Amino acid sequence: MAGQRETEDPRGRDPLATRPVKRVTLRDVAQAAGVSHQTVSRAVNGKGEIDPETQRRVLEVARRLRYRPSRFARGLVRPDVVTVGLIVPDVVNPFFPEFVAGVISAADERDWQVLVASTENDRSRELALVRSLGRQVDALVGYLSHPDKQLEPYLESVPLVIVDRGLDSSTHALVHVDTASGVRAGMHHLIEKGHRRIGLIDCECVCDPVVRRRTFLEVAAQHALPVDDRWVVMGEQSPAGGAAAFEELQTTFPDITAVFAFNDLVAMGALRAARRLGVRVPDDCALVGYDGLSITDLVDPPLTTLHLDKRRLGELAVHQVDQLLTGELPPPAVLTPRLDIRGTT
Repeated sequence: MAGQRETEDPRGRDPLATRPVKRVTLRDVAQAAGVSHQTVSRAVNGKGEIDPETQRRVLEVARRLRYRPSRFARGLVRPDVVTVGLIVPDVVNPFFPEFVAGVISAADERDWQVLVASTENDRSRELALVRSLGRQVDALVGYLSHPDKQLEPYLESVPLVIVDRGLDSSTHALVHVDTASGVRAGMHHLIEKGHRRIGLIDCECVCDPVVRRRTFLEVAAQHALPVDDRWVVMGEQSPAGGAAAFEELQTTFPDITAVFAFNDLVAMGALRAARRLGVRVPDDCALVGYDGLSITDLVDPPLTTLHLDKRRLGELAVHQVDQLLTGELPPPAVLTPRLDIRGTT
């Protein structure tokens, strides 16, 4: 903004990388780097026809200025429409359609368009998808597991909002899900109900991979529960995975009285396994899920869960994009799950 005093960014970003108010052109990069625009074109397109040191210097200037090749020049989309790329890990998991709907709704309010892609829970697809989708959009929103240093070469300076990867980025905008608070709320509820022998079904995920286990064990230690790493069973993020993990917990600790599940899909599988094993829920074993999926309304008894407003999560991500496109790096947006106490506890 004209006349605005430039201040040091609290997360250590280069001011040149945080305050563009118009699209930086190839000629802007050429002028800043002291080279011709033809040299910049060769450098950013990897033509290999220039000195490697010159290419490195030009790419560094382009990164600092947040230069991105014009999508319009390549005939991809209209230049007057903001396009947001959205990367999710799984379009089958019923969590993500609600999140995507929140992103699309918030984008519609701004007359933006959204391109959606999925890594299909395959981390090896992530970086290539960041590069290919990033070349078609003005900004990216994604559930991404790779750290900033690994992402940077694939981003090519596209503004990025990372969803639910913790607070470990000083470079990109963040939407943080306070999973630790949710786990604590669920554990405290079980403890208040008198449970001391509590198991956890954990799963691999692209988000913070240890937050549930770490918080679960911290709360158990604080309340002197007879619980350690053996009370944590890994399972697949599916009803079948939840069923198998619940059976393992029951076999290993038959006197267990409560189970905290990674998410609602896993909890639904655990509930199915409990019925097959003749374990009454909640009389013999209480059960807590996580996510607050609408499909849990069909479960009997209704599932106690940590409800996360998934549409709001998408809206917050678009708000972060809005800030990035004005040249600002916004503080992390935080969403905290709400404990919904229902029939399984």
